[in-house]
Amino acid sequence: MIVEFRNVTKLYGRHCALRDFSVNVPEGSAFALVGTNGAGKTTAIKCLMNLIPLSHGRLSVLGTDSRLLSTREFSRIGYVSENQALPRSIRVGDYLRYLRPFYSTWDIELEQRLIRQLRLPEDRKIGELSHGTRVKMALACALSFRPVLLVLDEPFSGLDPLMRDELTDTLMAQLEETTVLLSSHELSEIETFITHVAFLDAGRLLFQDPIADLSDRLREVRVTLTAAPVGALQVPPEWLHVRVVGNVLSFVDTNFSDGSFGDRLSSVISGVREVDAQPMGLRHIFTTLARAAQRQESAL
Repeated sequence: MIVEFRNVTKLYGRHCALRDFSVNVPEGSAFALVGTNGAGKTTAIKCLMNLIPLSHGRLSVLGTDSRLLSTREFSRIGYVSENQALPRSIRVGDYLRYLRPFYSTWDIELEQRLIRQLRLPEDRKIGELSHGTRVKMALACALSFRPVLLVLDEPFSGLDPLMRDELTDTLMAQLEETTVLLSSHELSEIETFITHVAFLDAGRLLFQDPIADLSDRLREVRVTLTAAPVGALQVPPEWLHVRVVGNVLSFVDTNFSDGSFGDRLSSVISGVREVDAQPMGLRHIFTTLARAAQRQESAL
C-alpha cells in the first residue's frame, strides 16, 4: 500500500478530529477522502504529510512512518492544498525554474506542457494570480517531477466550472503513473475519475470501497405493488430510507445483487407488480449513508 492509516486518532484538546481511523490507499489508485466540512479530511491529510502530529495510531507513507518522512520521501510526493502558501513576489516561470534543482526527476518537457494546458502566465507574479490560477500553478509544480504519490487537499474548492474541468483533465492524464489521494466535498467533480473512496463523518470512517463495488451494491429501488401493504413491514437492516406511499414502496438497498434481490424482496412483501432499481451517484450515496449513520448515533 502507498498509504496506510492504522487506528489513527487526532485530538485537539477535548475535540476528537479523527477517531480510530483506518484506511489503505492501493498503489495506482485515485483515492478520495470525502465528507462534509469538519468531517476530518484535512486533518487526515495533514497527519499524512507530518504537518501535525498524531495523537494515537500509526500512519505510513511510501513504506515510511509519517513521523520520519525525510527529503527522500518528500521528493516523491506532490502536495497541493487549497490554502497553500506560495511566494507572492516571484513570477510563475521563475518559481518553476527555482524548483527544478530540488527534484532529480523534474521533467521540463512535462512542465512546459502543463503550463500550456493550464494556461499559466509565466511572466505574472504569483501574488497577482487569482485563487484558481494559483491552484493550477501549485498543481503544475506538484506534477512536473512525476511524483509517485500526489496528495490534494480540497483542490476544487472555490473554483469555477471551467477551472475544475481543466484540473480534472490534467489529473486524469497523470493517473497511469501516479497514485492520487485527495480530500473533497465536491463529490460531483471527482466521481468521474476516482477509483476508491472513503466516507468520513465527524472524524470516523463510515466505510471504504472501490467505486466499482460501491456502484454495484447500492441501488435506489422503487417497487410498485398490486395493492397498498397492510401493517408495518419487517424490512432487512440493509434497506435504508424505506417509504410507502399508496402502493409504491421505495428504499435504498445497500447490499443489492441481481441474483438474490427477487428472493429477498418476496420474503418481505407479496403482490409485486414492477421493480425499478437504479444506480446512485456518489453524492447521493454519501448523503444517504451519512444520514443513516447520524440517525443510528442519535438512537444510541
